[in-house]
Amino acid sequence: MLSDAVRRELADALELAERDRVAVDPLVARYPDIDVIDAYEIQLINIRRRLDGGARVVGHKVGLSSEAMQRMMGVDEPDYGHLLADMEVHENIPVEADRYLFPRVEVEVGFVLGADLPGADCTEQDVLAATVAVAPAIELIDSRIKDWNIGLVDTISDNASSAGFLLGAQRVAPRDIDIAAIDAVLTRNGEVVAEGRSDAVLGDPVIAVAWLARKVAGFGVRLKAGDIVLPGSCTRAIDACPGDAFHAEFAGLGSVRLQFS
Repeated sequence: MLSDAVRRELADALELAERDRVAVDPLVARYPDIDVIDAYEIQLINIRRRLDGGARVVGHKVGLSSEAMQRMMGVDEPDYGHLLADMEVHENIPVEADRYLFPRVEVEVGFVLGADLPGADCTEQDVLAATVAVAPAIELIDSRIKDWNIGLVDTISDNASSAGFLLGAQRVAPRDIDIAAIDAVLTRNGEVVAEGRSDAVLGDPVIAVAWLARKVAGFGVRLKAGDIVLPGSCTRAIDACPGDAFHAEFAGLGSVRLQFS
């Protein structure tokens, strides 16, 4: 494992890359011995800094939740990052693309928790019981690593490549929809660019949320009532450019749109 000083050095590099919108080389290229524990600690250094500056955690996101992405990264479990209040974007306010380095859009079934989840022993039934609603969602992902040339430790260190999120207006109770069988279609400027189904996420997004609750418990974190959880994308990620208008339609769940300027 890396020393605390090296972890802070790498956290500094990612913080400056995001602030100045100048990407950095993969962290493993600088320190080949970096491991997953180092990466989560680096992520937490920058999250704590943002909290000290007045930011507020409003939820978490799961990444690498499809088998294809796990095979590509050579891992056998997902990763996670934090959602902060200042990362939220809105349907009626265009997002400035140049706020980001390499923005991409992902389509997700968002969970809104109405009760706290258990920690290390959380089950899928616990997730269903605690979820007040699911909602159509878009995650705006970005990488502070040059050209999205990322390995597992890079994306974990970089808050699981998260940059923004948006929930559509519609809310559906879990009992009123088959969460594992929601078809999703994403259009960009009126053209279909991605299609998928919610079971692309570990076979069922509920599994991803239960995994997350168990995983973060090891870091002393609990998923609480009011939290938003993004369990992973139903489709591949799509590049976003200035002027792009995205619209994601979810069967039985409604839609959400995101405009870039």
